[in-house]
Amino acid sequence: MVQTKKLRKAVFPVAGLGTRFLPATKAVPKEMLTVVDKPVIQYVVDEAIEAGIEHLVFVTGRGKAVIEDYFDIQFELEQTLKARNKNAELSLLESLQPTAGQTSFTRQQEPLGLGHAVWCARDIVGHEPFALLLPDMIMRAEKGCLKGMVELYEKTGGNIVAVEECAPEQAHKYGIVGVGETLEGGFKINQMVEKPAKGTAPSNFFINGRYILQPEIFEILSTQERGAGNEIQLTDGMLKLAQSQDFAGYHFKGQTFDCGSKDGFILANVSFAIERADIRPAIEDQLKALLAALK
Repeated sequence: MVQTKKLRKAVFPVAGLGTRFLPATKAVPKEMLTVVDKPVIQYVVDEAIEAGIEHLVFVTGRGKAVIEDYFDIQFELEQTLKARNKNAELSLLESLQPTAGQTSFTRQQEPLGLGHAVWCARDIVGHEPFALLLPDMIMRAEKGCLKGMVELYEKTGGNIVAVEECAPEQAHKYGIVGVGETLEGGFKINQMVEKPAKGTAPSNFFINGRYILQPEIFEILSTQERGAGNEIQLTDGMLKLAQSQDFAGYHFKGQTFDCGSKDGFILANVSFAIERADIRPAIEDQLKALLAALK
């Protein structure tokens, strides 16, 4: 066990415009679209809290105030539930409510990329390691992805990136890492390439949207030049950080749903619904009929 600074804070970049879900996201932030009966962002926050995160830092943008409201107490609603003896619903809301001071919100005034969004959280995070969770990605496994990453971090220190395997011929679509020395639960990363040209990827392990980063990344991002898409790319910053600090890959083996895409969002709804004992009996036969009609 190496000496590591405790991981207490997590950053959630929720300033994206959600253009792939227009017209729904014209008025509703994409992070507030529901998978079954919870907003996408709630699943990601639940994963962070399971991993022991104490402070939730949201990087928001214009039109995202509803996210702040969601994580606040809604007095009128709670009083109405109490008056109507809706105790189950009231208990559910109370179980999801962050404690006072557990959430912080800051603004990313311009859409300048993921690296810029992370940099916007610098003063709240301070000089300590932090988790970064992309809010489009929700995951399901016996042990949460970030929890597994924290376990690896406590053994290795440094920086941790969660990775999954893709078909080798699909590697050009992702940020890919090179595989180094084997570690318990993962491996050392010896290379990172953003969307490598076909046939040049160092492996088929792709970055899936979960990170544990050391605070030195903020100084790098403060002077980071714009890269692909004319945006400040986090991958470029991590490549610079990797010149002086170790990176390890945590091999996540659960299911990941990209709720930033329509197909991923629909699959997430179906997958989480059929795992619910209160929902599956009502939809199972209809889903089977729909699948049969595809043949």
